Amino acid sequence: MIGKIKKGSGFKGCVNYVLGKEQAALLHAEGVLAESKHDIIRSFCMQTEMNPSLKKSVGHIALSYSVVDVPKLTDEKMIQLAQEYMREMKITDTQYIIVRHQDREHPHVHIVFNRIDNSGKTISDSNDMYRNEQVCKKLKEKHGLYFAKGKEQVKQHRLKEPDKTKYEIYTAVKNEIRKSRNWQQLQEQLTEKCISIQFKHKGQTNEIQGISFSKGEYTFKGSEIDRSFSFSKLDKYFRDAKLTTAGSNKQTITPQTQEPAINKSDDSLLVGLG
Repeated sequence: MIGKIKKGSGFKGCVNYVLGKEQAALLHAEGVLAESKHDIIRSFCMQTEMNPSLKKSVGHIALSYSVVDVPKLTDEKMIQLAQEYMREMKITDTQYIIVRHQDREHPHVHIVFNRIDNSGKTISDSNDMYRNEQVCKKLKEKHGLYFAKGKEQVKQHRLKEPDKTKYEIYTAVKNEIRKSRNWQQLQEQLTEKCISIQFKHKGQTNEIQGISFSKGEYTFKGSEIDRSFSFSKLDKYFRDAKLTTAGSNKQTITPQTQEPAINKSDDSLLVGLG
C-alpha cells in the first residue's frame, strides 16, 4: 500500500481527471451532490467559499496496492481502507469522493477531498508526507497487505515525469556508488549520465547539510529519491568504507589520495542503498 498526496487550487480539473478515466467508478461520495461531475464540482466549490483565504483547497490522494492483493480488494474493501486512511490522517468532517481506476495492473483509488472542512476550518497538511508513510505501514500490517520491497519492483517504462527522471537518478546513483571511491569520483560518474550534484551548506559556512541531484529540468533532494541518498548517509558510506575524507565537522568534498580496494564488508554498506 502506497499513498501519494497532492494539493491544488481547482476542483474542476481534479474531479474531471479522476472521473474521466475509462472505467472509472465512483465508489463513495460524502457531503457532495453526486448526480454528475458538474454537481460534484459545484458542491466542492460552494464549500470553499467558507474559507476563501486558503488558496490550495483541493486534496488529492492516490492509494495504490500490489497486484498480489487483488483477491482481497473488493470495492467495499477499497472504501473501508480509504476511509480508515483518511481518519488516521485526520481528514475528517469534510466533503470527499472515492474513485476506483482500472487503467493499471495494480488496484488503486483516488480520493478527492475538500481541505476546508464542514465548519470552514482548514484541514492541516503538517508533516503529511511523514504521516502518510506511517499510516500506510499501519494499515498494511493491520489488513495483511503486501508491500513491494525495493524500487526494483517499479515498472520503469510506465513512469511519467517527474517520477521517470527520479527513478533514472535513483538507478544511476545506486550503480555508480559501487564504482566510486570518493565524492569526486561519484560526481564524475554521474556527470557522464547528465546528472549533477549540488551540496547545500549551512549558512555561510563550509559545513554541508544537504544534497540534491539534477537531471534535465528536474531537481530532487537526495532523501526524496531514496532515504539512503541523503548527504549524511552517502557520506557515512564513504567514511565508513574509508574511501573519502568528506566527513569532518566542516565538511569538504576532498578526493582521497589513496584508494583502497573494496572488500566484502563494503557490500554490506550498500544494503541500505537499494
